[in-house]
This record gives sequence, C-alpha cells and structure tokens, in this order.
Amino acid sequence: MKARIKWLEGVSFVAQSGSGHSVVMDGPPDDGGRNLGVRPMEMLLMGMGGCTAFDVMLILRRSRQAVTDCVVELSAERVEEPPKVFSKIHAHFIVTGNGLSEKHVRRAVELSAEKYCSASIMLGKTAEITHDFEIVEAGA
Repeated sequence: MKARIKWLEGVSFVAQSGSGHSVVMDGPPDDGGRNLGVRPMEMLLMGMGGCTAFDVMLILRRSRQAVTDCVVELSAERVEEPPKVFSKIHAHFIVTGNGLSEKHVRRAVELSAEKYCSASIMLGKTAEITHDFEIVEAGA
C-alpha cells in the first residue's frame, strides 16, 4: 500500500492513495490553515469508521441479512499533551433493514472490532474502543 502527500500552502495538503483517489487535508486558521479540508486526525477516525463499516456490511451480506442502510457514528477523545493520540473512541452502528437478526448484527460488529478491522485494532493499542448498535426496521 502506498500514499503520497503533497504540500499546497500553509498547512494544506493533497493526499493521494495508491489506488489513485485524492483528498484535501487542512488545518484551522489558528494553525495557518484555511479550513479547506479534513484534519489528519479526523481522516484517521474516518478511516477507522470506513474500515469497520466495510467489515460489518460484508459479514451481514454473507449472513444473508437484508440490510438497506448502515451508518457508523464515531466520537473520540484525545489526550491533551502531544502527540495527542486518541484515548477513547466509540463507534455507534445504526443498521437498517428488513427483519434483521440482532444476533447477526451483534456478531458482525464484534467480529469487526475483535478480528477484522485492522484500523480499529491498531488504534486500540492506544485508545479504549467501545461500540454499540441499534437496528432500525426499514420503512419504519
């Protein structure tokens, strides 16, 4: 896996993934940024959310669950002193579908957290990571 980060100005950068996708990262005006993109630590948190959502959806599809939507809401706390790592991260899954099995959703979330999501397992080395979920019946 590769990535390339190109400085634009101030604290603005364009990050390009090895698969050819780009995203702008920037900082707040207080740090010399223009608030033109996500902060690098936000990107890290979003990456974890994307990784775990990917796993949960894949596991639920393989379990033949009729999922119509999946949202992961993340909240995180960071320590005060540099390097200001994450100390706590909570992932709240909102899984919508038709006749979803609570057992299957719980297992998908647990498998992602404990076995498959490399991002959350890696971040779990410095942060306490918790998760929960809710199931919403489609059309309700």
